[in-house]
Amino acid sequence: QKVCGSPWDVITGTIFADYGADFPIDSFRDAWLRHLGVMMADGVALKPGVTEILDLLDSLDIRRAIATSSRHDSVTRHLGPHDLLRRFDTIVARGDYTEPKPAPMPYLTAARRLSLDPGRCLALEDSYSGVRSATSAGMMTIMVPDVAPPTEEMREKCVAVASDLHMVADLLQKAQA
Repeated sequence: QKVCGSPWDVITGTIFADYGADFPIDSFRDAWLRHLGVMMADGVALKPGVTEILDLLDSLDIRRAIATSSRHDSVTRHLGPHDLLRRFDTIVARGDYTEPKPAPMPYLTAARRLSLDPGRCLALEDSYSGVRSATSAGMMTIMVPDVAPPTEEMREKCVAVASDLHMVADLLQKAQA
């Protein structure tokens, strides 16, 4: 949970800090990648409500971006089969910014590409590093927990914690009313 949503160099640093410099990181990474390959062999399942929230954003004419710690090829591999890439105005991925999450750079880059002030943006995040990144960029943030449950710190940083994307859609509709 501590490193969920973090790039590999951050994960490595955390592992070494927690388990020592002699931790067998190469063996761990090989095993982790094999496990990930098995888990994703049938593709990545969409979070419930993703299509509905994108439809809502379309109906409200709200621009949107993906700001991720993943590389572009990973985003394409995971979202491409679901035909979701075209539903975003821009995708900001690893390599598009100099400082990864939890630094604000991914979200600031997304706001700049959308020609929006970060303070007028709403970020949806499922990881601690993502929440920290979005809020340090000055964005309103809703946490939609996945692997990492919301902590008190996350609740304090976010305007809301939503159980799923359906709840986020409800919040957006109420805000528009």
